[in-house]
Amino acid sequence: MRKVREEGEATVEPVAAADLISRARAGDGDAFRELTEPHRRELLVHCYQMLGSVQDAEDALQDTLLAAWQGFGGFAGRASLRTWLYRIATHRCLNALRSASRRPAREWNIPKVEPPEPTRLGEVIWLEPYPDALLEGAAGVPPGPEARYEQTEAISLAFVTALQALPPRQLAVLILRDVLGFRATEVAGMLDATVDSVTSALKRARATLQRRLPPAGERPPAGSPAEDALVAKFVRAWESADLDALVALLTDDVFISMPPMPFEYQGRDVVAGFCASLFGAGRRFDLVPARANGQPAFGPRRAARRAGRSRRRRRSRPGRTAAWPGSAGRIRSARQAAVPPARPAIDELRLRPVVGRRRPGPRHRHPCAAGGVIWLSRAGFGEGRTVAGCRVRSG
Repeated sequence: MRKVREEGEATVEPVAAADLISRARAGDGDAFRELTEPHRRELLVHCYQMLGSVQDAEDALQDTLLAAWQGFGGFAGRASLRTWLYRIATHRCLNALRSASRRPAREWNIPKVEPPEPTRLGEVIWLEPYPDALLEGAAGVPPGPEARYEQTEAISLAFVTALQALPPRQLAVLILRDVLGFRATEVAGMLDATVDSVTSALKRARATLQRRLPPAGERPPAGSPAEDALVAKFVRAWESADLDALVALLTDDVFISMPPMPFEYQGRDVVAGFCASLFGAGRRFDLVPARANGQPAFGPRRAARRAGRSRRRRRSRPGRTAAWPGSAGRIRSARQAAVPPARPAIDELRLRPVVGRRRPGPRHRHPCAAGGVIWLSRAGFGEGRTVAGCRVRSG
């Protein structure tokens, strides 16, 4: 049974924090960091759920902490520090959604590969996977009693993709109420709105999300032998460019997309033709295991040249590819996405920063920073839904 936040817990500051709060108000940076550090990772997840991009979420988090530091003298303690930080983070994300133009779609730039006609053009081309390494320590406080979604569901790529279809205000209300479990009165205060307007926005957001979310399907437990076997089959087929073996793992309604390129392909025959064009051009990748959005993922690394040819290492494109196992253990969707910038705190999945975006701290390069990420999808995605993944069949 899910642990929930006790009524009123979020509005009471621990006595032990009183001294830190007093020092932070006086301008003590160390005290401020000690107060805010326990909330950093859960705030990053919150920003990611609102923005759908790790790098945009990191920007919003930086803005949040800067605003909190500059305005800490005005923190009166009427609400908890956590609630106050969520208020700031939510408004920073809303500002980003309203004022910033999303990154434009990228033109097809895979050499020697002529893409087949796409089934459709994607809508959420800025979506990025979220490394599981960043989820460690993100569940600082259990969700409130009114939360409707578990953390594993709320961070899934299908859920985050569906969230991007919501208008900004509805998006904020749904996450604060149904994911984090804040009460309607708390959310109204955080958004400077009335309880009635929050309730109305939540009702509309739930209806839209229900239409967008894929139906839940049976899936092998994370880390189970069934999942491991499924992943191994996919890796063997992909690395050896065995089109027949790969197609045998696909469902009839398999779905593939590659943000920030807008092309999306659905259907076994269409996806098979797309993969055939990749394999036919001699593009070979080794898949480096990772996990993203709570599911199996891989970092494609350009394979070494074959014997008798130069083994000079090529620089690979930043990006990640991922695929998920769905019901009946079959691959149903796959997505390739640009790699977000790295943070020194990332231990397991160190990704190459995006060129041109300057970040504090050392730069890291992960062996996955070769060309994308492949997820194995745990749930099916219906026609017209811009959700990533590949569903695979077990056995």
